[in-house]
Amino acid sequence: MATIDYMTAWSGWVRKSDLGRRLRLGTTLPISLVVIAVFLGTFTYMTLTGLTPFAPSKGVVTALLLANFFIALVLAGLIGWRVIRLVMERHSGIAGAKLHARLVTMFSLIAILPAITVAVFAVVTLDRGLDTWFSERTRAIINHALQVAEAYLDEHHQVLRLDVLAMANDLNRAAPYLTSNYQRGQQLLATQAALRSLPAAYLLNRDGKTVLRATAAVAPSMGLPGADQFDKADEGLVVLYTANDGDQIRALVKLPAFDNTYLYVARFVDARVLDHLALTQAAVTEYETLEGGLSSVQVTFALIYVTLALIVLLAAIWLGLWAANRIVSPIGSLVSAAERVSGGDLSTRVDIGNNDDEIETLGRAFNRMTSQIENQRNELVTANYELDDRRRFTEAVLAGVSAGVVGLDADMRINHANRAARDFLGLDEASLDGLLLSEAAPELSSVVIAAMTQVRGSARDQVVLLRSGRERTLNVRVTGEKSSGDLQGYVLTFDDITELVAAQRNAAWSDVARRIAHEIKNPLTPIQLSAERLRRKYADEVANDPEVFQQCTDTIIRQVGDIGRMVDEFSSFARMPEAVMKDADLGEIVRQAVFLQRVAHPEIEYVLALQEAPISFQGDARLISQALTNILKNAAEAVDGKEEETVGGSNKIETRVTSDGRTIEVLVTDTGRGLPDTGRMRLTEPYMTTRAKGTGLGLAIVKKIMEDHGGTLDLLDAPKEEGWASGARVALRFPRINHQSDDVTDNESNESTQTDQLSLVETGRGG
Repeated sequence: MATIDYMTAWSGWVRKSDLGRRLRLGTTLPISLVVIAVFLGTFTYMTLTGLTPFAPSKGVVTALLLANFFIALVLAGLIGWRVIRLVMERHSGIAGAKLHARLVTMFSLIAILPAITVAVFAVVTLDRGLDTWFSERTRAIINHALQVAEAYLDEHHQVLRLDVLAMANDLNRAAPYLTSNYQRGQQLLATQAALRSLPAAYLLNRDGKTVLRATAAVAPSMGLPGADQFDKADEGLVVLYTANDGDQIRALVKLPAFDNTYLYVARFVDARVLDHLALTQAAVTEYETLEGGLSSVQVTFALIYVTLALIVLLAAIWLGLWAANRIVSPIGSLVSAAERVSGGDLSTRVDIGNNDDEIETLGRAFNRMTSQIENQRNELVTANYELDDRRRFTEAVLAGVSAGVVGLDADMRINHANRAARDFLGLDEASLDGLLLSEAAPELSSVVIAAMTQVRGSARDQVVLLRSGRERTLNVRVTGEKSSGDLQGYVLTFDDITELVAAQRNAAWSDVARRIAHEIKNPLTPIQLSAERLRRKYADEVANDPEVFQQCTDTIIRQVGDIGRMVDEFSSFARMPEAVMKDADLGEIVRQAVFLQRVAHPEIEYVLALQEAPISFQGDARLISQALTNILKNAAEAVDGKEEETVGGSNKIETRVTSDGRTIEVLVTDTGRGLPDTGRMRLTEPYMTTRAKGTGLGLAIVKKIMEDHGGTLDLLDAPKEEGWASGARVALRFPRINHQSDDVTDNESNESTQTDQLSLVETGRGG
């Protein structure tokens, strides 16, 4: 109890005294010390790693060690003073002191562990590194490097020794020829020196007088050998020694075949080898010096590492004290307010004091944040309701319209497509999302490109779209989508106007057909009758070229007949009779049509695949027969008009009738020349034909008949997967209307089963 009272009194005295006012050690002085410690630590690291202009000598390292130790002592004193204050505040029961103590303890533990770990790791790493540098293996490597350099010079000596001996032997053998001819001796000596890459070779006597010599363009300056070298040469040895600071190797050997004559040669040594040898020797010397002072280096570096770790530890502890003091006071209110906000109470606000520090700034920012979040949430909820209503309305509209609607971004990538657009393009929603328009529908890209060139970003055009072998004429319109004056994308809408265009053409051709029938058919009969009368009356009276007269009248009559038939076809198209719907057997109609064509074209094989049971439906038997006759006639003409290179294959026309309970399908497949890939659907329009003599009305009449019966006409390629090498297939599809009086059961499953019970009731050629 006395101790506590003493500490309280001492704390009050410190707060009241000038010393206490001067030692407000929680701000300027600690921060300055931390900055100095960081700078000093960085400078120490740079010095030890050689990044400073001066070398880390023993004196420099000692000075750095003392400076770091002094900083560590000052920081330790500051921290001790702060801890004493914290203990006194805790004993005084100041609010937040316990939390403050826990935070300081936590920061201290967090700082101690890495500091100790780093210090130990640094010391161990240094010891391991030094052990590695000064290990037996490293020492052996350095010695071996020196030995290799010295061995290189020894090898130079041995090579020169062998060259000198070989050269001496050659000169001794040629001695009889050389003594009598100085020129020959000079030439031989030069040749021997060049062959052995010797820049200088001399024949001299013991007095130093040169008998012969051979030197290269760049020859070394050579002094005379000493008396001891001549003495060793007289003993029959090859004398080798280095000269001129070691960049030359010289050799001296006596020539027994000559009188008092010696061979004296020199060879350069590569300067890089000499430099390498000198560096290696210097490195070995330095290594041995460092190895001698290894213990002092280890102790010095260990002390530096420990001191730096202590500085880091003390700085971290002080920062923990300071941070805990700043956080403890307002942290509780912020935590409580944050919990209420996380629970959904966005009206929560924290009390703001008069201080202008980071915590108060955080409190004001927290209040602004919660206020903005509350306002934004209310606005977002309202906007979300509105957007959801608009989205549902837009989706309902787009799903219900028959026109295709495609949304494009600025890069012409599809970001939306309604169901009609997906059906037109033949792709599902997943495939279209993010796909380039040029990949999904290249036919439509030209309209979008045209819209890009317009100021308003809009364009319209008619485009022919080919999908699954079917052509559609689309009325396309592109509108730019702008936001804040910038073009964000495009909206592409298109309607299928294929039937409208075809109807317009049919109406136009119907009017043309009526005019042709009216204007041409009236004079045809008088022309034909006049030609026949001329032939009957004047055929016997024409004496000059009666054959020509007969041929001309026959031509007039025949051509008038052809024109009459063409006019009849136009009249038939212009005045198509209204279909009279009655119960009929489609199978019997097909049999009769195939039979007539088989008789007309015996060279073609006709195959009929038809179920035996009657196929009842409601329709005009005469018009259906006319349509089938036109289809079979076109197929026969296509088979007869095949390209020459395909002639020789089978000439076959197959007619197959199937039913799935709801529709009846008549498929006519031939081995002819096939249908064009482009413009195929226009073949059903008046006066569109691919044959030279065709009128282009046959398929138009067939299509009109199918429309009157609520059916469809499709022009396809002969399926290769069914064995057809070439040709075309025409599909006629009729809606089937069942009656209780029908002979066929109303059960669709039985009718569907009958599809698989077809029999080839007729196969063969006419004859």
